[in-house]
Amino acid sequence: MSTPRFLTLPPGVSSEQIETPLGSFAALEALPVSGVPERWPALLVPGFTGSKEDFIAVLQTLAQAGRRVIAVDMRGQFETSGPDDPSAYSCAALGADIGAIAAAVGQGEPVHLLGHSFGGLVARETALNGASKLASLTLMSSGPAGIVGPRERMGRVMLAELPEYGLDYMWSNRMEPDALAAGVPDDIVAFLRKRLLANHPTGLVSMAHEVLGAPDRCAELAGCGLDLLVLYGEHDDGWPPLLQAEMARRLEAECVVVPGALHSPAVEAPETTAAALTRFWNAAESRLLQHQHG
Repeated sequence: MSTPRFLTLPPGVSSEQIETPLGSFAALEALPVSGVPERWPALLVPGFTGSKEDFIAVLQTLAQAGRRVIAVDMRGQFETSGPDDPSAYSCAALGADIGAIAAAVGQGEPVHLLGHSFGGLVARETALNGASKLASLTLMSSGPAGIVGPRERMGRVMLAELPEYGLDYMWSNRMEPDALAAGVPDDIVAFLRKRLLANHPTGLVSMAHEVLGAPDRCAELAGCGLDLLVLYGEHDDGWPPLLQAEMARRLEAECVVVPGALHSPAVEAPETTAAALTRFWNAAESRLLQHQHG
């Protein structure tokens, strides 16, 4: 699970609710300190068992480039409530939610969309749906299809144990021991527990099915006409780095490897990650504007 290094909101970052026709979504909003966004906004989507707080370390830097940046909890995640219906948590349904959030955030302007890990599979659905006005799509530490490797095993453990034993059991027997072994500070451990237990159990089970069984949709995404970026940590323990590099080639996407980072570059190398995103977003924006005026 993605583990923020700190939880104090930086200057210019606040907690918000994004209202859409599909419901209300908990968000963190970052604005330039000048208060005037000059560039198109960005929307950041967390991964499985993650939340908007996974982006805290990059929000202020991203906003300083002159844009409004929104990180959300998806339906059923942490501070966004979700229904008991498993179908509400399919990649397609969550992708429709993200499309509605993008429309609310963009207010007629194109939006730069980023999905982290499972959030990348969801953001891909938003892009393929074609109903949203997007400026670009970034797949961060995400893959072409269902997850493989160590995190696949964790997903299968969750599918086996969560319906039978519940979230408290998963926390006490799986996630807390891992967090303590990794030396995570007490206040962050308390947050991780609170976050996990706030997730909708049906949502977690459904999302686990989705992240394990996602189909390969690279061929469709390659033809979507968007500027694409594949960004991942050099030592990613989710989808293997070589698989993500191959996905970037198939998508004809820009590819950025973040030195020293694992599965959560926004946490592990925030300045490098924010600089790469800002450069990519600015370039995508320039190309789109030239095309519009050309």
